[in-house]
Amino acid sequence: MSRPKLDSTTISQKLAAVSQWNIDAGETALTRSFKFKDFSEAFGFMARAALVAEKLDHHPEWKNVYRTVEVRLTTHDAGGLTQLDFDLAGAMDTIAASTGQ
Repeated sequence: MSRPKLDSTTISQKLAAVSQWNIDAGETALTRSFKFKDFSEAFGFMARAALVAEKLDHHPEWKNVYRTVEVRLTTHDAGGLTQLDFDLAGAMDTIAASTGQ
């Protein structure tokens, strides 16, 4: 399911709902670093987020080092940000909040 690339105005509006995320200079990706209590909590977050990503058929670029998970969201086939990126960012925020992060 292809989604249209969002324009700058729409991106600015949607960014308010995911205010802990950063946007790159070209408005092509959202990034955020999550820090957890330990590796197990970080890995649990990734497992839960992976289930949401699979359901959305929209997969993050991410890496995990011990208790830190760095995430980059973009929609490659749209060449930038789409609603899917904001949907996944919001879901990740909710998952992280449920761990006390």
